Amino acid sequence: MNITLISLDNLGMNECISSALEKQGHNVHHINFRDYKYKYPTVFHRVYNFVLKAFFKKNLKTLHHGKEILKELKKNNQIQDVILTIKGDFIDPDSVLKFKKYTKKSIGFFNDNIYRCPKIKRVIPSFDEAYSFEKEDCVNFNLNFAPNWIYSNKTSSNNEIPLEYGVFNISTIDKRLSTLIRIANELKSKKVNFKFIVYDKKNKHKSGDDGITYVTKHVPLSKVHEYADRSKVLLDIHRNGQIGLTFRTFESLGLEKKLITTNPDIKNYDFYNPNNILVIDENKPVIPVSFFENEYEKIPESIYKKYTVEGWIENVIFKNSTL
Repeated sequence: MNITLISLDNLGMNECISSALEKQGHNVHHINFRDYKYKYPTVFHRVYNFVLKAFFKKNLKTLHHGKEILKELKKNNQIQDVILTIKGDFIDPDSVLKFKKYTKKSIGFFNDNIYRCPKIKRVIPSFDEAYSFEKEDCVNFNLNFAPNWIYSNKTSSNNEIPLEYGVFNISTIDKRLSTLIRIANELKSKKVNFKFIVYDKKNKHKSGDDGITYVTKHVPLSKVHEYADRSKVLLDIHRNGQIGLTFRTFESLGLEKKLITTNPDIKNYDFYNPNNILVIDENKPVIPVSFFENEYEKIPESIYKKYTVEGWIENVIFKNSTL
């Protein structure tokens, strides 16, 4: 099959989809519109964009993304069997609708929720099929449910890496920082060492007594893997208003690492095992030392396969396929 993946892929997780499809023998073209940077030519354009967003629900940046993606699609003379778009809310809906001229089926996937990203609502009708990792959005907007996927698997070499940290987390600075600090204090009180990295582009915070490392540049995914490999437990802090599972959850599944999370909905998934997953209160986190004493228990292979990237592809791209 001829498949085009269109995504805003800052960290490389979506590239796993392209690689897996290619291994299955498909002809894959990945358009990463992260590379389509838009700069205001003049101050007038910045003011004009403000008016567009305020009164016409348009945005010069999303229009630019759509224009550049359509240019790329036109270069390919072969009609695609599937165009899969991830984070289509960063593209103007009219452009997404035009994707259909270049494919037999246009599919959208959203791993943000509509509470945080209301623009998703406008672009949903532009797809033939749309999927979301947020259960509530699936119910309210008639979307298909699909969680994120395991993008990194444990290998024999992982077993040879010595553990250096009790808990590891990396995140972007936002309202969750106060929760992260409370968790850091709880771990310090239990004398559990940790590695917490926060991306702070504006450099408002300095690394200090809270034990958190603040960085101004994105940490490469390969480096994130190194930290995760050297940690016994991974930490996930969900955003307010979101219950969709983050990539940190699936990273823990793939690497067979224990997980501490603030997301209570994880208990409703078939891979949930209280030996492996500790759900904590984000306002009053309590982390028993005993959680670190038992080893990770493997989940059944039949369940694990559902959450691999291959399982995700089967569920999203081929489940309803008549091609």
